[in-house]
Amino acid sequence: MAELKEQESADARGLNFVEQEVLADLQAGKNGARLSTRFPPEPNGYLHIGHAKAFCMDFGIAEKFGGTCNLRFDDTNPVKEDVEYVDAIREDIHWLGFDWGDREYYASDYFPQLFDLACRLIKEGKAYVDDQTSEQIAAQKGTPTEPGQASPYRDRTPEENLDLFLRMNAGEFEEGSRVLRAKIDMASDNMHFRDPIMYRIIKHPHHRTGTKWKVYPMYDFAHGQSDYFEGVTHSICTLEFVPHRPLYDYFVDELADETYRPRQIEFNRLNLTYTVMSKRKLLTLVKEGLVAGWDDPRMPTISAMRRRGYTPQSIKNFVDLIGYTKYEALNSVSLLEHAVRDDLNRIATRVMGVINPVKVVIDNYPADRVETVTMENNPEQPDSGVHEMPFSRELYIEREDFMENPPKKFFRLAPGSEVRLKGAYIIKCENVVKDADGNITEIHCTYDPDTLSGMPGANRKVKGTLHWVSAAHAVDAEARLYDRLFAVENPAAEPDRDFREMLNPDSLVVRQIKVEPFVAANARQGEKFQFQRIGYFTPDYDSTPEHLVFNRTIGLRDSWEKEQKKS
Repeated sequence: MAELKEQESADARGLNFVEQEVLADLQAGKNGARLSTRFPPEPNGYLHIGHAKAFCMDFGIAEKFGGTCNLRFDDTNPVKEDVEYVDAIREDIHWLGFDWGDREYYASDYFPQLFDLACRLIKEGKAYVDDQTSEQIAAQKGTPTEPGQASPYRDRTPEENLDLFLRMNAGEFEEGSRVLRAKIDMASDNMHFRDPIMYRIIKHPHHRTGTKWKVYPMYDFAHGQSDYFEGVTHSICTLEFVPHRPLYDYFVDELADETYRPRQIEFNRLNLTYTVMSKRKLLTLVKEGLVAGWDDPRMPTISAMRRRGYTPQSIKNFVDLIGYTKYEALNSVSLLEHAVRDDLNRIATRVMGVINPVKVVIDNYPADRVETVTMENNPEQPDSGVHEMPFSRELYIEREDFMENPPKKFFRLAPGSEVRLKGAYIIKCENVVKDADGNITEIHCTYDPDTLSGMPGANRKVKGTLHWVSAAHAVDAEARLYDRLFAVENPAAEPDRDFREMLNPDSLVVRQIKVEPFVAANARQGEKFQFQRIGYFTPDYDSTPEHLVFNRTIGLRDSWEKEQKKS
């Protein structure tokens, strides 16, 4: 209570609108001034970043106000559910730093209570069994401006309805042949009130209850009641459930009294440019082999972002940046990239890796000489230390860092120009060697021996600084360069076009690269590297000491920050 009073005295303007409403309920003493939220994922796919926004709210608001948050799997459709998804959901939530303790629940925990409630509503004349097909029921729903038509089975007696419902659950009828509907109002302005379906027949075994049940509750019937059975005080969900809220309250009214009732509050969902959030579409990408699985680093799933090298903090920072409102918006993926880049800049170890190597030969450097130079691990972290890197006569630099006929303001290597090799000497290009096709195979240079750190010419200024690795010591590796999954900014804005046609053909480019020995020695899963001047990289799950594989998490260029400065 002390924590609550302290929060009550805080400036409410620092809270988002959901937090303000929850605080007001707590101050008013609703539900005994108790707070209990829940995150209710369906175990029919992997969580994506949109779900991360949701459970950051569900778990975060419970933490902020001293409440609890349950993890409740909405396992009401056994056809689409799998234990693999349950395990993945648990892992993703834990990875982002949240924990539900011993409060893991399932909608299937409440199947007996839900079934008993359905039987009670049938007996009270509030529900009936309909023998029509789903197409017939849909045709009778009407429109927002025209009332629906009553089912010819709407006036069955409670006794007949109860007998049919029990036989539905006994497995006597085929799937799709009968449903249980609530008897509400076929002329209601709210389409969800026009005798919504409560139960349907499904004969597929359930991953927890086996073949015990042959009828399964629909979301609108199961959700609010599960909240009630569980003691949830605030059911926080996204805006598409606003029209469902009256139905949520209608069903809850069958259980609640003045001492306790859950409340639904809605916020805007997370929509992201250059991707899709539909689990159906994501599943299509996986099943058709258009991506390499749910954790393909191009996917918007939490597991994919973890594999790509995103950090939990960067995702939470992104969610904080976009905030929670009552209005739908399309968030720029550049803002997500900014949040990732900002966090990685703070923690990543600076190393050298060359993505498109070309050999440099320093003609006046002794052929048998190898010396070490010292590299700072992370200037953002003074305690991160340093590591040593070998320097020799033959090096690799990026092919793009050399031009024979450079334009003005090209401050990299060119014939007759000088550059500094980062952490080492200044070199000057003297000539190049080409193959029979005119491709440059070697760049011959000379070096100034007085320009190493500690030497008299160490502070001599040149306009360009290049990254490099020693050719004799470089380790071969594979780099997977990931880009945005779709070439179209908003695939959802083109509903008449096959979303698969909008995939970015360059979303993955594989390169054979050269890295310094320190990288190879420290290429453990979860390590975060900044390949200087290139981008942020992390070892892939496929990486082994014999075959190093790195995923590019993100490049160094912060396009979002540049956009902000322009505006």
